[in-house]
Amino acid sequence: MKAEELAVEGAYVFTPEVFPDQRGLFVSPYQQHAFTGAHGAPLFRVAQTNHSMSKRGVVRGVHYTLTPPGTAKYVYCAAGEAIDIVVDIRVGSPTFGKWDAVRVNPKEFRAVYFPVGVGHAFVALADDTVMSYMLAAPYVAEYELGISVLDEELGLPIPGDIDPILSDRDRIAPGLAEAAAAGLLPDYERCRAIERDLA
Repeated sequence: MKAEELAVEGAYVFTPEVFPDQRGLFVSPYQQHAFTGAHGAPLFRVAQTNHSMSKRGVVRGVHYTLTPPGTAKYVYCAAGEAIDIVVDIRVGSPTFGKWDAVRVNPKEFRAVYFPVGVGHAFVALADDTVMSYMLAAPYVAEYELGISVLDEELGLPIPGDIDPILSDRDRIAPGLAEAAAAGLLPDYERCRAIERDLA
């Protein structure tokens, strides 16, 4: 499995070897030795797994978890195709305000690791796009916050041929500057401490 650090500090993309044959294929999207080699620690204990299905044009995010308690995510695309986006919203981070994007699909089976405190968004490029998540903490609705995926200052990579389909919650989410001014963003050092505790 190949591991590469993304432009957001602490975020990685993992590309496993895919073994096709006349029956189909076999792949292991998460491999602890590769994660530990890149991250320096074994993956967090998995508290919950999630599965979402989206039609082409659905844009989810930018979502993040109130920190504390915070959570980390490991995400791959099991069907369809998406642009998976990590956004650094951690105040004090050396990469604050930066983002990176990875095209994910069930051909290469790339997986993206989202450290504690960063934002996550994705753009579904095909109908029936399935995203599969491992989470370090259970989902609690009142801890889930958002930044506008359409924030022009962020300039996230939403393709021009996509008319974004957003939830009501995502449609009214504040921009990054507005969220920062309101004190809604996580603190980088606190996020790092929580992530160390998860390992």
